[in-house]
Amino acid sequence: MYIRYLEQELKKRIGSGKAIILIGPRQVGKTTLLEKILKNKDYLLLDGDDPQTRVLLSEPNTEEIRSILGKHKFVFIDEAQRIKGIGLTMKIITDKFKNVQLFASGSSSFDLSNQINEPLTGRKWEYRLFPISWEEFEEHHGYLYSEQQLENRLLYGFYPDVLNHPGDEINILKNLVNSYLYKDILSFVNLQKPEVLEKLVQALALQVGNEVNYSELAQIVDVDKNTVSKYIDILQKGFIIFKLGSFSRNLRNEIKKNKKIYFYDNGVRNMVIGNFKPLDIRIDKGALWENFLISERVKQIEYKQSLAHIYFWRTRQQQEVDFVEENNGKIYGYEFKWNSRKKVKLPKTFINSYNAESKVIDRKNFREFVKIQNDSTL
Repeated sequence: MYIRYLEQELKKRIGSGKAIILIGPRQVGKTTLLEKILKNKDYLLLDGDDPQTRVLLSEPNTEEIRSILGKHKFVFIDEAQRIKGIGLTMKIITDKFKNVQLFASGSSSFDLSNQINEPLTGRKWEYRLFPISWEEFEEHHGYLYSEQQLENRLLYGFYPDVLNHPGDEINILKNLVNSYLYKDILSFVNLQKPEVLEKLVQALALQVGNEVNYSELAQIVDVDKNTVSKYIDILQKGFIIFKLGSFSRNLRNEIKKNKKIYFYDNGVRNMVIGNFKPLDIRIDKGALWENFLISERVKQIEYKQSLAHIYFWRTRQQQEVDFVEENNGKIYGYEFKWNSRKKVKLPKTFINSYNAESKVIDRKNFREFVKIQNDSTL
């Protein structure tokens, strides 16, 4: 079992008088992590996937909740977003049962965030769990094995089930994508055109590392621009993709509104396009490297509770910086190269305009980028 960075963070919050909420994609280990933390404790598990539990926890009054909880001091509501009115139920538990530590998990931010944000204002600690991070992977396996596995991780990603079944990665990813990406997301939101979602995800997967244009995407999948925007929002809330906005402060010719879209997991991205060819014969090697690095950085920023803001930068003259990070008033620019054989420099316009520090991240030095100290950068 991989030791998750968040384990100690969550343990520190026990007894704080607030609910502990863990959200993230399905199959990344949320239930496993919370059950590990609750091991050897007499806890009550309430499974939101179970129809009877959903009926039981849908808008109960205080006395009904008292009967459900019994004498348990620890309560874990799994897949909480599936329970109607769960925010109010959790508020009652947190307010009225002070000796009870409440845990909850959710597989998407579709309903859970909407349901709990207002009722649990000031009453919760909320964390996000992603697929295994490079840091967690290397801590578990050691430097040498991890180094040998780097290309496989760019192809197959970091979902726990994928890591635990070497040799069967493609079948596991196929089941994951078919069940979670399409069935689960479609069940969360009543989409009228599921085939559009599939086309859109494929289009986004083929454009990783490039700026996306919603009008162009609308033409590709044959829907209007608003539908594209709505579906991309759904994919974000389902923890499939995330956006990177453009960095712009001073210069007239900077691109100001465009977005890049990345996948939280390389394996999911490759399954969407059905391509697991070896890295050395792929034309999208650079995109895979970029997606890996940025998704790992996102995990680090989230887990280490960094205050960093992240972007890309480009001008109309095609000057570009792959990744920009703003942290504590300082600007850092990064260029990503799988093999940095020749000297690569970031645009002087960017460095001079923002007094930015710059670095090229390649196969030799990537660890310093994907394993950061708390709220630190270069």
